[in-house]
Amino acid sequence: MTRASGTQGGPVTVSQEGLPTWLDPVVHAVETVEPIQLSRFLPPENGAGRQSAVLILFGEGERGPELLLMERASSLRSHAGQPSFPGGALDPEDGDPKADGPLRAALREAEEETGLDPAGVQLFGVLPRLYIPVSGFVVTPVLGWWREPTPVGVVDPNETARVFTVPVADLTDPANRATAVHPSGHRGPAFLVESALVWGFTAGIIDRLLHFAGWELPWDRENQVPLDWRS
Repeated sequence: MTRASGTQGGPVTVSQEGLPTWLDPVVHAVETVEPIQLSRFLPPENGAGRQSAVLILFGEGERGPELLLMERASSLRSHAGQPSFPGGALDPEDGDPKADGPLRAALREAEEETGLDPAGVQLFGVLPRLYIPVSGFVVTPVLGWWREPTPVGVVDPNETARVFTVPVADLTDPANRATAVHPSGHRGPAFLVESALVWGFTAGIIDRLLHFAGWELPWDRENQVPLDWRS
């Protein structure tokens, strides 16, 4: 599977060639998962919603496979203080939202937010578009392999509080899993890792990827973490 596009005018490809074998289950999940298996919140049929993309970047660290996450600044109007994947809204220069626009946007936003070099990232898959009702974003999750890791960190403190990686082993550890409960009654998966509570859209995607990749371990869904109204 290959698609050509560009970031800042350069080419971007989506390819599964040369990936580490441990990513095979993720590749299979990306190719077979249906939108409703990822979330009950799907894009409005009337086309409403702001088009955006996130980069789900797998790397390999000292403890094996890991994911790149960032914590949003507490001063932001939307999803303040939440850990998330790098990403954001598509810009006009990103191109067609229904074609290669999300690929460019995912890499561009990741570079702007974490300082990573997109040249070291191999995109290998795209998940179905999902919807975040609270913010009205239609999100395309773009998956990448950090083939050539580069230093990352906070680029703009007004947008990002910190940038960090989480070993997949910690995400699958039942001791780090919980069910987040919002005062509105909404319940969803959560992860307590790297001194952070990962919940909401990001945790939902991680939960489903672990499940469909066959990496999920049995965990106590009655282990609840309460959220407050500001969440």
